[in-house]
Amino acid sequence: QVELAESGGGSVQAGGSMRLSCVASAAGNRRYAMGWFRQAPGEERGRVAEIDIDGRATYADSVKGRFTISKENGKNIAYLQMSNLEPADTAMYFCAAARSAWLLVNRPEHNSWGQGTQVAVSS
Repeated sequence: QVELAESGGGSVQAGGSMRLSCVASAAGNRRYAMGWFRQAPGEERGRVAEIDIDGRATYADSVKGRFTISKENGKNIAYLQMSNLEPADTAMYFCAAARSAWLLVNRPEHNSWGQGTQVAVSS
């Protein structure tokens, strides 16, 4: 059982920056791949970025070059640094954890999920 807690959401103007944090709490010393997903009103939840246990990061095309996912070494703590934010980035952002980045993306039904944090970008 993995419990995740996100923080760092809020409101920002277009072009601004914001950093989200996620702490995953799990029994033992198991390490997890972690990622961020987002869901805007009326839309399905979609992937934003994920970082595997070995530190490899991958991104959705819509955020490449603007968002950076990172992870603290040896800890299940992940960050999403968002820059040059656009109104289209407005959504509820969810942190997720799984045994690998492949599972995060391809088997999301098995992910552990946080409660989400709202990001609002105004024009």
